[in-house]
This record gives sequence, C-alpha cells and structure tokens, in this order.
Amino acid sequence: MEALRGQVVLIDFWTYTCINCIRTFPFLKQWNSRYSDDGLVIVGVHAPEFEFEKIYENVVEATEANNLSWAMAQDNDFKTWRSYQNRFWPAKYLIDKDGVVRYTHFGEGGYAETEELIRELLAEANPSFLETSLPLPEDQTLDPGFLVSPNAEVTRELYGGYSRGESDRSFGNGGYVHQMEYFDSKTQVTEFAIREELEPHKINFQGQWFIGPERSTHGRMTEGYEDFLSLVYSATSINAVLTSDSGEPHKVRITVDDEFLTEGNKGSDIVIGDDGESYVWVTTPDLYNVINNDSYVRRETLKMASNSPDFGLFAFTFGVYDTGP
Repeated sequence: MEALRGQVVLIDFWTYTCINCIRTFPFLKQWNSRYSDDGLVIVGVHAPEFEFEKIYENVVEATEANNLSWAMAQDNDFKTWRSYQNRFWPAKYLIDKDGVVRYTHFGEGGYAETEELIRELLAEANPSFLETSLPLPEDQTLDPGFLVSPNAEVTRELYGGYSRGESDRSFGNGGYVHQMEYFDSKTQVTEFAIREELEPHKINFQGQWFIGPERSTHGRMTEGYEDFLSLVYSATSINAVLTSDSGEPHKVRITVDDEFLTEGNKGSDIVIGDDGESYVWVTTPDLYNVINNDSYVRRETLKMASNSPDFGLFAFTFGVYDTGP
C-alpha cells in the first residue's frame, strides 16, 4: 500500500463462489477500464469462504474465467480481512492518495455512488483529471414479478454444513435444515426421512447423507435417484455451490414441483436431455446456476438428486433480479 500512495485504490474483498461478488464484476471492470489510466488501482483480496477456495489454482482459474485483470491478493488466513475489520462478501474500501479510507460499501449496489467518489478522489489526486460526462451505472433492477407479488418473500442463503447451521441456531434463527436429527449426525452417514410437510426456506434430506462441517454429501451409491434433498423456495433464481470429491463428473437431477425444468426456468448450467431430463454436470467445486425463472415464483419445491456419492452441497443462494443469476 505504501507504494500506491498518490493513487486512488479500490480494495475489493471477494470469493469466487459468492454470487453477490460475481454480480459486481461488470461494475469493477467498467471502473478499471474507465479510470485505470487516470490513477485508479483496483486490488482484489480473495478471502475464501470454503476450504476448496483456498487452492491457488482454483483462484487463478476463477480470475481468468471471469476476465478479472487487476491485481489479486490471496488472503487464505484472513490477515488482510482482519486488518480492515471486514465482515462481508463483497466489500469495497475506497482509499485516497494519502492512504486514508474515504468510503466503504458492503454487498451489492451503490454503484453510482461509488463511481462518483472514485471521480472525486481522482480529481483530488490529480488536478489535471478531467471531469467526465460518462453516465453513472445503475443498480440491478428487481424482478417486476417480485415487486408486485402479494406476500413477497425471498429465501435466505442456506448452508449444507453443520458449522454454519449450529451458528445460525445459536443466534435463534433455527438453522438451515428442517430435520432436527441433522444436528445429531455430525461427521457420519445418517439415514434421513422426510416425514412431514416441508417447512419453507429450509433444506430437507431423504436417504443417506454424510453431514460435514462445510457441506452435506450423499452417503452412498444408488441407482434410481432415491436419495435427494429438497426445499420450498421463493425467488427468481437459485445458485448452488456443489462439489465432486473425486474430481469425476457426476449428474445431479433437478426438478421443481416434481417436474423437469424447461427453457422457462432452467439455470445457465442446466442441461436438458433428449428425454426432457434436466440436470447439471458437477465437475469441480464451484457455483452452479440451477434455476432462472422468467419471473419470480413463491414457494415452489426444488428437488436435487444424484446417484453418485460425490454429490455434495455447500450452499444455496437466491436472487430476485430482473436479469441474471
């Protein structure tokens, strides 16, 4: 940072399976393109949410796949994260020419406000910086169907591992999984059964599952997709952080209300076979877009099933934007 005195620095905390971080990439790219020649320096700080996000090659692959061309620091031990007393993904810290943090923004949005501050600090650092008439960016628009829906709600982020679940319960939020035996099944394969009506916005397991600290993993090889997880969700889009422990690809079948997906609700990572079957091929630990409805839906039932014991769930995230995952 000492070497960057005199320039305007934007610190961006992110991690590569965070959909909220991914949604900010177009705006970061625009700022880098517009202002890097005028003294703006973007520094990404990759602070991992899951263990597999600590792997150097995975982070490099993610930066290349998303065409992120600015400098990246890998903060596996959260030393930089703690130095900024940060708590969020994504988080942006805008630093002036003297090294003073002048602006912070946590989460998505606030893009016009951020760019106005970038311009202001560039003008302070360089009196020859010319005022620009380039239009300021607008925040992503919400799905009109969500805005007009009676009793509109959005399913919150859900995690498959018990560490997050226990923490959520301790704060009085009930945990991310509906079945109470989940919390007594840590680090072992347990037979689950859905015996009652699904509670909205919580994960439910059927069949054998291994409950780990970061993820829940299918506990055996099957032949007929008899083991599955399901949840009643409200959103426009669903993203899931999934894994393949062996590195071998496996199929995860996706249905909504017991029907295969269609062009009207399939996510960008969904394959629809010749027989109409909808599924995602999981090849590496990553974020997969599994549902992308034409418009907001309320309390539909998602079901995910795989015959492979490699099928593992880290997290679900839900969106209500007009376009995009």
